[in-house]
Amino acid sequence: MSLARRIIPCLDTDGARVVKGVNFADLRDAGDPAELAARYDAEGADELVVLDIAASRDRRPTFLETIRRVAAELAIPLAAGGGIRTLEDARAVIRAGADKVTVNTAAVERPALISELSGEFGAQAVVLAIDAKLGDAPAGETVAWHVRVRGGRDSTNLDAVTWAQRAVELGAGEILLTSVDRDGTQAGFDVALTFAVSGSVSVPVIASGGAKTPEHFARVFTEGAADAALAASIFHDRIQSIRELKQFLAVQKVEVRLPC
Repeated sequence: MSLARRIIPCLDTDGARVVKGVNFADLRDAGDPAELAARYDAEGADELVVLDIAASRDRRPTFLETIRRVAAELAIPLAAGGGIRTLEDARAVIRAGADKVTVNTAAVERPALISELSGEFGAQAVVLAIDAKLGDAPAGETVAWHVRVRGGRDSTNLDAVTWAQRAVELGAGEILLTSVDRDGTQAGFDVALTFAVSGSVSVPVIASGGAKTPEHFARVFTEGAADAALAASIFHDRIQSIRELKQFLAVQKVEVRLPC
């Protein structure tokens, strides 16, 4: 029997408040993280992700307090990240109440961090976040996605599929895959990107970027082979109910855990 597909709301924060933008820019206030966490837990979310998208050292205590407040509202797993560069950073996030840590830029700069985190907490607690943008393909290939870092602002020469494979070898237990091109556009997930990464690794892949309609979720599960799908603004703005979304997916024969 296949594992149920997961629906994961994401709280992008500036430390104390949830924010949301389009293509990683033009951020607006989207609410209180603890209040949103309580709502999503009640609606039937499978997990929750909290990311400090502009993580700076002077805001670290504020973000840790946000994790504590969010964790207190949840009976579901919580992943948290943003600015995690060392084992001690990760320990602080876990002590604050997170079940998993996410890393992105620091892992690109120093891949050994993935192995260190996996050795300390177990692979199941290490989520590699990959922000990928469509770019020029190498000779002989038709399409390629390049890894972006620092909140999607800076490009790298890393191929997203290759980086995902290497990260899993290093000990990452899950991939949080965000399409920079689709982020906040509500134009649908990048199914091709998701399928390319899902088919290349042995760990779960969370699709992110572009969700709006229930059909978008159904497609990324059936055609993109995603294990989970993450969204933010459509849940924050009540465009989509998690409960109703799961009911739709169940009718479409996508296995989900229906809320009570």
